[in-house]
Amino acid sequence: MFFSQAGARPRMWEASPSEHKKWVEVFKACDEENKGCLSRENFKVAVVMLFGYKPSKIEADAVMSSVDPNTSGILLKEFLDIVRKKKEAQLYWNEIRHIFTAFDRHYRGYLTLEDFKKAFKQVAPKLSERIILEVFR
Repeated sequence: MFFSQAGARPRMWEASPSEHKKWVEVFKACDEENKGCLSRENFKVAVVMLFGYKPSKIEADAVMSSVDPNTSGILLKEFLDIVRKKKEAQLYWNEIRHIFTAFDRHYRGYLTLEDFKKAFKQVAPKLSERIILEVFR
């Protein structure tokens, strides 16, 4: 769900006031019994409303296992933190996809060594070919 690979992490991102308000509204709409927390099923509905997909059992299990066992679900503060992290990850992967697409000049869905060399000549012209080859591998 979230990642840290070779120090690569999404930048800290803050929601706009309108986006934050939307998240709170979704939480309240999914908190059907006004208990101040979301059950597992209500959390899934909230994710569908905000991100357009139903979380897998593994994702739901991971979220629910991180919830304070003394509460009967996900509190608003926890929910907002989860949504912020999901949004950060989504933005990060969109940025990665955009960069990949810029490198994939022939829209093949993969990068050749030539694609890689051309891209690095544009963004890092002084980088040696040996290093480019190592990175490509």
